[in-house]
Amino acid sequence: MIQINKIIKSVFIIGLAFQLGSCSNNFLEEETFGEVNPSEMTKAANVERAIISAYSVLNGQIDGATNAFNSPDSNWSFGDVTSDDAYKGGGGTGDQNNIHQMELYSANSTTTDIVRKWMALYEGVKRSNEAMRLLNASTDFDAALKVQRNAELRFLRGHYYFELKKIYNQIPYIDETAATVADYSKSNTIFTSDELWGKIEDDFKQAYAGLPAQQAEKGRPTKIAAKAYLVKCYVFEKKWQLAYDASTEIMSSSYGLLADFQQVFLPENDNNKEIIFAVQHSINDGQASNYNGSIGDRLTAPGGPFYSQYGFHRPSQNLVNSFKTDINGLPQEDNINVTTSDNVDPRLDITVGRPGIPYKDLGIVYSDTWARDLATYGVFGPKKRIVSAKSSFYLTVWPYVNALNYYIIRYAEVVLWRAEAAVEISKLEEARGLVNQIRQRAANSAFVKTLDGSMNAANYKIQTYTLPWTNQIAARAAVHTETRLELAMEGHRFFNLVRWGEADITINNYIAIEKTRRSHLTNASFTKGKNEYFPIPQSYIDGFAPGEITQNNGY
Repeated sequence: MIQINKIIKSVFIIGLAFQLGSCSNNFLEEETFGEVNPSEMTKAANVERAIISAYSVLNGQIDGATNAFNSPDSNWSFGDVTSDDAYKGGGGTGDQNNIHQMELYSANSTTTDIVRKWMALYEGVKRSNEAMRLLNASTDFDAALKVQRNAELRFLRGHYYFELKKIYNQIPYIDETAATVADYSKSNTIFTSDELWGKIEDDFKQAYAGLPAQQAEKGRPTKIAAKAYLVKCYVFEKKWQLAYDASTEIMSSSYGLLADFQQVFLPENDNNKEIIFAVQHSINDGQASNYNGSIGDRLTAPGGPFYSQYGFHRPSQNLVNSFKTDINGLPQEDNINVTTSDNVDPRLDITVGRPGIPYKDLGIVYSDTWARDLATYGVFGPKKRIVSAKSSFYLTVWPYVNALNYYIIRYAEVVLWRAEAAVEISKLEEARGLVNQIRQRAANSAFVKTLDGSMNAANYKIQTYTLPWTNQIAARAAVHTETRLELAMEGHRFFNLVRWGEADITINNYIAIEKTRRSHLTNASFTKGKNEYFPIPQSYIDGFAPGEITQNNGY
């Protein structure tokens, strides 16, 4: 089957029938690589190219630069480094200091990443809108396929706006009726927060109505993908009954948990039954600079004898400690540094590179000497989403990217969303069963072994919850803990803390202890009512008269 990422390699930014031209608002600016005569744009083949163009910015790559690491699809800097899961890493605090400021919660409206992420997501919105306009104007496009393609574009636009909403909160909303530059110059106060959520929900509802149950081309969303994203909207809005009800169809679908946790994150298993929607990555496909690879994550290579020495996205000591288990194989949660004699959740050594533990299939143990700037960022390295340097899916030369897809939604996450919803509607025992599905999969997975394969590499111990759940507060905490362990280093932690209303307490408690371990966090401080969201970029505000754009609180 032809995959979307294979098609994208032949698609550059095409000239559109409704040309926007130069715009005073930076998120609309783009470099035009080629143009098609406007009279040709509504022909079916060119409309398909416009649709693929909307897909092509999913990975955060929007121009000829190689700095998509400032707008990564994985949100490693926005969702992990700003949480208790990870440090920035790299060659000290001055290396990508913009991300260091994000880690300290002192970023501002001109911070590079905050501006680049905004630009990338609104580029996706614009391309989705323009492709819809062309599709609707086309007279020779197959009628049945037009319904499906329009649903795909609604899904893509819903995704881009969902990301914008969770990162920036109060955002300008522009739909497919926009035809001029002026149409794209919108205030961010036209719609309330609830109205913005309603529009995002509507995109996924419309996508669900028009999408097929299966797609011949990997990378295009399915009906279940739209329903899963709708569930994600509901949990962010705390619409628990709707989230619970909407998840029912997904739980009974053909999607499910892969048997082995570690196998989920192997590129040869991309698009397996657990992956509901993913950004499709590929390498050595003819695209300049391998921009179809994991370009947003190219700084996360862990160093050592096999990888480049970028060394970003480093797991925190706090995260490592969270995988400790008690004598019953349940989370210990004491934040005391793990020792070699401690019991640990087996997902720890699939998620984190730890000294003395074999790393992937390289035939070597991870060493603290791999870590760049050991004194600042400690000994641990990323592992879960790092591709083996021996794999044909890893590029051993610059820009050191890989072909592991980024999973926007996987089935395990839906299970945990349903568990959350079950807790909130007082179905505590169902929530326990759902969490136990996740823990049982981890227990049944292949554990990391010593180099000679003779024994487990650490004291792995994980069990399910056997006692009934009767206390809603305790059940909620257990689901939140399981969500952290299962999704660690996948770019979700910060956003989950915010939607749970736990960001200020959790992060400031983390900082209070972690800064005694890592001095680069000495000046970090999370301000409640401010740092839950990132600022509206100043470059966008400058395009309007004073007062037309409302900056987020505290910036």
